[in-house]
Amino acid sequence: MQKIVTNLWYDTEAEQAAEFYCSLFEDSKITNVVPYTEAGPREAGTTMLVDFELNGQKFTAINGGGDYHYTHAMSLLVNCDSQAEVDRLWTALLADGGHEIECGWLNDKYGVPWQIWPSEADQLLTGSDPAAVNRAVAAMLGMKKIDLQAMRDAYNTPAT
Repeated sequence: MQKIVTNLWYDTEAEQAAEFYCSLFEDSKITNVVPYTEAGPREAGTTMLVDFELNGQKFTAINGGGDYHYTHAMSLLVNCDSQAEVDRLWTALLADGGHEIECGWLNDKYGVPWQIWPSEADQLLTGSDPAAVNRAVAAMLGMKKIDLQAMRDAYNTPAT
């Protein structure tokens, strides 16, 4: 059993959101749907909780009402193996009402903050050449979606 599970809050879209997220990642599935009962506070039979897995990681989604909203102070970080994966997820998560933030962050159409990050960028931000790292960081800070090649170019091109 996974000891710590991320719980995502929705107004009424928990099941729809879980289905959408499961469509984006391999080894993903909805594992349980729990309806509200007559005890409420919502209509009996409507979805209360959805348990799901994304790439084997467990999540719970709750339809708790529209009183709470996300900020990108906490996000779901996806370490991507390639720029193609960054591009695919970025496009899918922005579809139908998401919006870009900066430095690889976005909010999807449900308001959930994500950071779509190419794993190789970690090497560019922790390299042994402080000037090269500084150039890579400066390049990243000017981006919304991370462009790994632009970060590589900045890292590898000394200032003139």
